[in-house]
Parts: sequence; structure tokens; C-alpha cells
Amino acid sequence: MYYYNSWSTAHKKPFGAIRVGQMMEVLFDSDKPHVEVKFIIRRDFGKRYEFSMERTAIGKFRVLVPFDVGRGLYFYYFEISEPSDWGKIRHYYGSTGIGGEGILYGNEHDVKPYQLTVYDGEDVSPKWYREAIFYQIFPDRFHNGNEDGHINHPKPNSFIYGTKADTPFYVKEENGDLARWDFFGGNLQGIIKKIPYLKELGVTALYLNPIFSAISNHRYDTSDYLEIDSMLGTLDDFKELLKKAHESDMHVILDGVFSHVGKNSRYFNINGDYGDREGAAKNPDSPYFQWFKFENYPLEYKSWWGIKDLPEIDKENTSFQNFIYGQEDSVLAKWNKLGIDGWRLDVADELPDHFIRGIRENLAHYPEKVLIGEIWEDASNKISYGARRNYILGEGLQGCMNYPFRDLIINFLIGKRSSQETAQRFMSLYENYPHSIFYGNLNNLGTHDTERILTMVGSRNNLLAIAMLFSLPGVPCIYYGDEVALTGGKDPDNRKYFPWEKPRDEVFQTYQVWSKKRVKEQVLIQGDFSMFFTPTLLGILRYTEQDVYVQLINSNEENFTLNFKEITFLQPLDFLSLLEQSLKDIEIPGKSQINLILSR
Repeated sequence: MYYYNSWSTAHKKPFGAIRVGQMMEVLFDSDKPHVEVKFIIRRDFGKRYEFSMERTAIGKFRVLVPFDVGRGLYFYYFEISEPSDWGKIRHYYGSTGIGGEGILYGNEHDVKPYQLTVYDGEDVSPKWYREAIFYQIFPDRFHNGNEDGHINHPKPNSFIYGTKADTPFYVKEENGDLARWDFFGGNLQGIIKKIPYLKELGVTALYLNPIFSAISNHRYDTSDYLEIDSMLGTLDDFKELLKKAHESDMHVILDGVFSHVGKNSRYFNINGDYGDREGAAKNPDSPYFQWFKFENYPLEYKSWWGIKDLPEIDKENTSFQNFIYGQEDSVLAKWNKLGIDGWRLDVADELPDHFIRGIRENLAHYPEKVLIGEIWEDASNKISYGARRNYILGEGLQGCMNYPFRDLIINFLIGKRSSQETAQRFMSLYENYPHSIFYGNLNNLGTHDTERILTMVGSRNNLLAIAMLFSLPGVPCIYYGDEVALTGGKDPDNRKYFPWEKPRDEVFQTYQVWSKKRVKEQVLIQGDFSMFFTPTLLGILRYTEQDVYVQLINSNEENFTLNFKEITFLQPLDFLSLLEQSLKDIEIPGKSQINLILSR
């Protein structure tokens, strides 16, 4: 018998990611006599190292490994030498690709190693952020706060929808380019006037999609980083929003789009709106010229994902770096001094690690501001542009938009992933991320870039998804309109105007209940985390020394009576007797969840 489980402290201490300079203890089980075991570890894209494991007792091999050679990813497995009549036979023990319990391999080249994340130190986000309930607003589609309903400064060559109930629709040229940008007219005054509504919902923090001057309705094509888009209002409107939000104990973070700008921005200015000699595309002597890479000046240039509307910026350019995050007269300096509470970085994996560190150095002067990034995959092992990204290993991001959680929730609820695989993949992410990052991730069921959660999973599953959103580690974020059961497929259908006349139904009430529960139960904010499953149910555990929170999710149509003996726990727990007593023969109706708070 050979056995190792990376999720069990009986085999690896500490659990999960470790700090630079920390010692890792590894124990490997084998009941076979006369075997030798080596611990094999490889630094990411680096050398392979061997550590002989010491037999400490019958069936146990042990090694201590000091990780004092720098942060990054390391990959490990075990080499087993077993005597036979034909000499020594080598076996290899590695991961299944998820973590936890491993499997035996006959060939070293076939081994899937375990991942070990080594980080600089706990990069804890501000307390207000960790305890927050976020609400994401796409400003044009939220609310028009003008008393007479007029729209501020309509943009040239655009159109305004006839009614707020119209479905968003892109009008395109024959070649697929957009012919006109479409607007509903939401603005900053609209957000201000709905602060009482957001408080009623339980929201304590706002994440705003871009609000800086731009041509499009989504404003990811920045025209001027230092100006509020005139359709949204004025700088005074924004100051009022910050003031009213803070008076209501609500925080505000902005969207930082620093990978690219709009082709008609003051920095590129291809159509000459800012003058015949302003901008890189009009003047090779422009101070912005070195920000861009022209292939055939001025009409052929490097653009973001090949979209010509979005000239890509060279983030290695020191002038651009100083413009974005320099201590004086930079973009960050202006908005930080006004009192915003943090930044969400668009396409963070397309910003160099040192660029993100530069932003964090700027924010170091404001310890209560948070920095999170848009990353769609497991951020601990992301490779972008041929390089492993280290932005969650210290002095970088303090959390990521948690798209992997969203995918797991949806695929479990619609039956594309079993309860076992779902539980294991949640634990794999927990193992891979530094603890503070895992708890600092911004959890979402949908964003402006995804289909609406209700459209993805249906009405009954939607209530389960909300329960999971608030039960899992991380900071829950509600996408505007999800709380009133807005539907929508891919962009632009997922960006409808908020239906303010629609009555608040069960979905709104469910968000309210969970918002209050998260505020009341500290175990949902700071409690440790584990998962369990049966062939039918998925279980979430959050626990402290005082309390244990248990959530049982039945995504099937049929009612289910729990047999405790059928439960598989992914980690050893010291309160199993409490769980057995509390969960004995409990019945979970179809398409429902049950949650309990147990005192230890």
C-alpha cells in the first residue's frame, strides 16, 4: 500500500500554500518493508531536486523541506524503490491532477505532480473589504437620476433606446464593426439616488464598471483617464457619490483599464477630435507616441486582441507607468486623493507583474484601499504571454474575480459536474491559493462579461447558487439586476437596463436574507473551509473554534434523506461526532439547501 493526501495534515504540514522561509513537513505511507522513498521536487521551469525520506515508524516516511529559495511554483511527487527478484523496481506516486489523494504511476514521465505555491507573506486585504457585500454596477444600465429623465450630453453618432424596457442590441456594419453605440442614459446621480435601495438589499460596497471619458457604453475604450464621462455626470457628481456612499458606510472601487485605450482617445486621437497635432496617431512627437507600437504609421498598430478600436499600450514604457501610478499627478494619485476605496484591474493577466507591483506601491500610502484583478482561471498557476504570473504571491493583487468558483457552481447545479468532482475542485483551489488571497477573492455569479446566472441555471437552481455564493470563502458580489431576476445571454443581452418597476420577489428576498446572515455569522467571513460529498449531495463546511457552519445542497429533483455513513470528507476533522449527531437522517428536499450553525 502506498498513500499520500496533500489535503491532510497527517501527510503535509502546513496545508496548502506556504510562505517563503517556511518549513514543510511531508509524510508518505507505505506498509511494505525494504522500500526506499524519495521526495522529488522541481522548481517551476527549473531544476529537479531529490530528498531522501526517512523511515520513522512502520509504514511512515518523513522529510522536512525548507523553502528558502524564493517564491513561485514548485511541483512534487514521490519516487519509490521496491526490491524484487529482478532488482529494484521504481514506482512513482503523484497527483490525479486535482490534489488530495494521489495515484501510483509506473513511468516518471507520466506523473502528474502536486502543485505547491510559495508566496512572500500574507497580503491581507482591508477588514472592510473582507467583510463586504459588493454590488457591481454597469453605470449606463442602472438608473438615470435626472428628475426630468433627460440624458446628459448624448454622444455623437450614437442612439438612445426608445424605452428602458428595450433589449440591448448591437447595430453593426456589413464587416461586423459597430455602426452606432447604444445608450440608456444611466448616470452617477442615478447611483446616488439608489443608495437607500442598495442599503436595503444589504450592500456595503460598490464596484463600478469604468466611469472615465470614453466613446462606448461600456467605457473600456478610455478617452481620458482624468475625466468623468460627461454622460455620467461631472466630477462634482462623483464627489457627491463618494460622500453619500461613505456616509452610508458603503465603499466604492473603480475599474482600472490600463492595458489599452480608445483609438479616439486624447492619447491616440486617430480621428483628430483632440486636434490635428495631438495624440500618437496624429503626431510622432506626441508625448504619448512611445506608448504604442505602430507597424505602419499611423493606421496599422498593435491593438488589444486585434480590435482596432483599442490600441494596446506598451506597459514597459516608463512614461506610461509614471502617468498611471506615479506619486504625483498620476491617474491613481488623482482618484485616490478623492477618496475612492480601491481598484479592480481589467485584464490583470495582461499587465506585467512589475506594473501591478507599481500600483501596489502607490496604494501602500493608502492601506485601507484594496487591489483586485480580473483573472478568469486559477490565478496561482496562470501563464500569460509565455510567463508564469506571480501577481498573487505578494506585493501584487489582494484578490481576484473568482470566475473558477462561478464555473464550479453553475456546472454542479446543471449536472455537468458530480458532487465529488465539484468538492475536489473547490479544495484544489483552496490548496493552490495563499490563504489571504483565497479569502480575498471577489466571488461572482455573473458579470458584464458573462451570461446572467438565472439564464444559466434556471429559477430553482438560482436560489441554490445564491446560497453557495454567500457560504463559500471570499467576498460575495451581486451583479446589478440579478437580485430582481434579470435574464440575459451573452453581451449585450446581459446588460439590460435595471427594471425598476418590477416587484421584488423571492430572489430579492433571498439576497436580503443571505446578506443579513453573512453580517451576523462571522464564521461565514473568517471561518476555515472544507468540503464533503455523497453521491447525491454537496456539502460546504466553515468553522472556527466556536462554531461550525454546515450547508447541504441537493441539486437533484428528488428528496434525499442523508445517511451519514455515505459522506466522504475531504479532510480529517475533529468535530465529526458533532456533525454525525446533527446531520443524522436529515431530509433535504429536491432542488434545495439546508444550512446549520452548530456550537462546538
